[in-house]
Amino acid sequence: MTEKKQTTLIIGASSAIGAAVIRELSPIANVASANSGIIAVSRSEAPDDFGASGATQTGRAWYICDYQDAAIEGVVKSIQAQLEQQAAALTRIIICNGVLHNSEQERALLLPEKRLEDLQGENFLDSIAVNTLLPLRWIQRLVALLDNKQECKIAVLSARVGSISDNQLGGWYSYRASKAALNMLLQTASVELARRKPGVKLIAFHPGTTDTPLSRPFQKNVRKEKLFSADFVADRLLDLMDATSADGKLSFIDWDGKPIDF
Repeated sequence: MTEKKQTTLIIGASSAIGAAVIRELSPIANVASANSGIIAVSRSEAPDDFGASGATQTGRAWYICDYQDAAIEGVVKSIQAQLEQQAAALTRIIICNGVLHNSEQERALLLPEKRLEDLQGENFLDSIAVNTLLPLRWIQRLVALLDNKQECKIAVLSARVGSISDNQLGGWYSYRASKAALNMLLQTASVELARRKPGVKLIAFHPGTTDTPLSRPFQKNVRKEKLFSADFVADRLLDLMDATSADGKLSFIDWDGKPIDF
């Protein structure tokens, strides 16, 4: 039996970490004979060095998605068709979507809350929609595409501030709650998938403070050696994913592979 092409799916591919993952994988996937591929999903057009959006080249494709339910379903159907056409299987899924703040041009100014009085229902629900529900909306649709005979590692960007036991500083109500809820949903999904898809491994990944637009307003007091580049984080994430195996459990780990208490 011919071995299926191992394919990595990156959702949120235009984010700093998503783009860095693609850079890390591209030298391998660009080799036509390589048994690996890249599928990228983003709101934005593909960068010039990747190829045209929507084009399915040898081992790589880029899909534009606005992350509404209908669009997600359409992209998943396209991914399924591509996998079948290329005799490929999803072996890694990396979900990079997340929000901590926005600009004043958005419909409401979203900033991490410093006190109870700053908590606003609209901003809280926006954080939940992006940080908590969006990753699960992807996972629930992608499960049907996973090959029962092939391991698939699914990593979702979480955050240490989503740890209830680690919360000694307070503040950041919406972001903390959205990441804590994400971890709970991933844990619940891991219990179910251990029965339905025993080859799946779920990972809630804390990248550390990474030099991205998400963290940039909050980097002032971060020591230089603790501010990581997106390329460093992507390299660590891929190494950690490769080092894990399906065990029916959720791993909540940081960039160094150290477990984080819930």
